[in-house]
Amino acid sequence: MELKWTSKALADLARLYEFLAPVNKPAAARTVQALTKAPAILLTHPRMGEQLFEFAPRDVRRILVGHYEMRYELQGTTIYVLRLWHTREDR
Repeated sequence: MELKWTSKALADLARLYEFLAPVNKPAAARTVQALTKAPAILLTHPRMGEQLFEFAPRDVRRILVGHYEMRYELQGTTIYVLRLWHTREDR
């Protein structure tokens, strides 16, 4: 399996850091680091996330990383991280 981040997911990481950094830069850095490490588990367990059937026939799933939701898609042997956000955000 291969893991790839979409441009939207990378933009989400940057947005979250920019939101958190003015209050606490070390905490913002730790949060982004945790979010970037989290999908590594998907390389060995790609179907562990909850499947989101509203995206069928695509295989889109989600996992929770602390208080953050991460959506990803399985396409063959590639896992695409699609989006992420804090669960308190209005999405």
